[in-house]
Amino acid sequence: MLDQINIDRFRSVTIPPQGHFIEGDRCAAENNAQSEVISPINGEVLTHIASGSVNDVHRAVNSAKHAFDDGRWSRSPPANRKKVLHRLADLIESHALEITVAGVRDNGTEIGMALKGEALSAANTFRYYAESIDKVYGEIAPTTDTVLGLIHREPVGVVAAIVPWNFPMMIGAWKVAPALAAGNSVVLKPPESASLSLLKMAELAVEAGLPNGVLNVVTGRGSVVGEALALSMDVDVLVFTGSGETGRKLLEYAARSNLKRCYLELGGKSPNIVFNDAPDLDDAAKVSAGGIFRNSGQVCVAGSRLLVQAEIHDDFVAKICSHANAYRVGDPLDLNSHIGAVHSLSELEANLRFVSLATEEGAELRAGGARILTETGGYYMQPTVLTSVKPQDALFQEEVFGPVLSV
Repeated sequence: MLDQINIDRFRSVTIPPQGHFIEGDRCAAENNAQSEVISPINGEVLTHIASGSVNDVHRAVNSAKHAFDDGRWSRSPPANRKKVLHRLADLIESHALEITVAGVRDNGTEIGMALKGEALSAANTFRYYAESIDKVYGEIAPTTDTVLGLIHREPVGVVAAIVPWNFPMMIGAWKVAPALAAGNSVVLKPPESASLSLLKMAELAVEAGLPNGVLNVVTGRGSVVGEALALSMDVDVLVFTGSGETGRKLLEYAARSNLKRCYLELGGKSPNIVFNDAPDLDDAAKVSAGGIFRNSGQVCVAGSRLLVQAEIHDDFVAKICSHANAYRVGDPLDLNSHIGAVHSLSELEANLRFVSLATEEGAELRAGGARILTETGGYYMQPTVLTSVKPQDALFQEEVFGPVLSV
């Protein structure tokens, strides 16, 4: 059960400057370069993180490769790997509120959603893959009676993982847990604006018994750290969640280097479709509103388009607007808030530009559409509903990643 007193206790903690996590310990970036982390709650500097260079990436990748080659984890017995990942899950769970509050302070997700979706989700992910370690078998291939064909599953080597800012720990666990379960080494690049939870996870991994060098974290800009990972000849697999534009660049970098395997989860523009025979239109409206407005629409599967049968359109839109207007937007660490902050000023400004462009293209603004709570210094936006959106309009075609619904 969430308690405001404990939330506020962790909120009051001063967060010192954060270094990379390489070879089992924190370390500064090359030339001690740092960048500011701005909290979307109040627009103030929360802390500083190491701003990684190409050489920092090489240092982390070399550490991961050495750890893989000497077998400290890659050849560790499955039962041992299983114990370590279970211990890591337990540690994440025992530090869940601390981790979550730090994460909310740098990414703005409302605390209730963040606790379930970040730390507790990550703990469950590590438990799931820990249990898979001694249950994924090889195969005997069907052959002629004079041939024996065996398939043996092996770790591939060094896995580089690039994670977005909206749910960094949840998505980070999706990538790190299976890679570690299989015996790989990992170099993780968190989002430069939301690195705190994943840096803490790396520390807990070592506490759980993960050998030094098996999980390294390099913070910094994607155009430097992400590019260097994608171009590295010693990275064997690259996993990424983010925009289609960046995904194309990563494929290009993989082709220019060692043709590393890439697994990409790119963008989204998910529709909810409502017909007049829906058994409960009130519930459909509630779910549709939650599907786009929770976490300020900053979810890759947010239902950002709503397609409604014409004869129920007006009534259904009225129900959606009622829900939009009822949401309490505010401090994401306040249990009374339904919706937290937009992640950054640049994201907020992009959201508002989409609304402006939509009205220029003929859409009708039915709810919201403005920045609010400017006196806090934070980045907050009203849940926004636009109707009369045409299929060719930018709002219908492009991912907004904000609390903006096109009907």
